[in-house]
Amino acid sequence: MKWPIIFALLTGLFWGTYGPALGIARAAEGNNPFKPYLMIGVAYLIWAVIGGFGGIRYTGVDAKFTADGITWGFIAGSLGAFGALTLTLAMFSFQGMKPRADIVMPIVFGTAVTVSALTSVVMIYARDHKLPANPWLYLGIVGMAVCIIVVAKNTPHVAPHAPKPAGDAHAGVTTPPPATT
Repeated sequence: MKWPIIFALLTGLFWGTYGPALGIARAAEGNNPFKPYLMIGVAYLIWAVIGGFGGIRYTGVDAKFTADGITWGFIAGSLGAFGALTLTLAMFSFQGMKPRADIVMPIVFGTAVTVSALTSVVMIYARDHKLPANPWLYLGIVGMAVCIIVVAKNTPHVAPHAPKPAGDAHAGVTTPPPATT
């Protein structure tokens, strides 16, 4: 069970740093979140193709696809892309409101955990016509909601650096004063 835990932690690391990196990209593009969103799409395409082909070759499985695999893979990819779009929109300034990654990111990740758990509950109910009875699951969902609020309320907000003026390759670079003898 060691490798799945390591990769899950790495996913949390990557996705946890995604919001701050998106904020830096947004600031570099004059606070327009849609330019970084386009680059997110390019990155997803490149890394998904490389990772997918690499994984298929590594596992040695047949590279033929099934109709269900294609359909559900496309649905999953679309859900991920829509998630990236709605995150971009959450980080967009609406009617003068300043986007706050310190509030948005805990809501995003706490909600994702909760929705994943509830989706499993609904799927089990659809199959077995009874709800899973473990009260720890429901206590955990309530606890996650509390944690979202606590983390979002207490996370410090770090503003990204101001973008460099266009055409000034040396903007923000300082040189030390000449040495005196």
